[in-house]
Amino acid sequence: MSDTINIVLCCSAGMSTSLVVEKMQEAAKNKGLDVDIKAVPVSSVEELDSSHKIDILLLGPQVKFKLNELKGVYKDQNTLVDVINMMDYGMINGEKILSDALKAYNK
Repeated sequence: MSDTINIVLCCSAGMSTSLVVEKMQEAAKNKGLDVDIKAVPVSSVEELDSSHKIDILLLGPQVKFKLNELKGVYKDQNTLVDVINMMDYGMINGEKILSDALKAYNK
């Protein structure tokens, strides 16, 4: 893919995902992937600038209760909305989280 894939992670406050984002960015750089990854609190995910296309929206396990709501919000934007595996999240396994997200996105 030549276009940047925009990935947004969200959790209850946007802080716990910051380490995951760093690990994902490191994994993407090592693999030469063109991705933009950032973290936001779940309370502000719907307020993101509409000009910023979100390709993949990943929810931290602590906000998985928002999954169906956010799938509804982003259904017309062709955005993959999913929950990060709890074990991978807890182990801050950015490489696996990135890999799983890209596999699901490219299906």
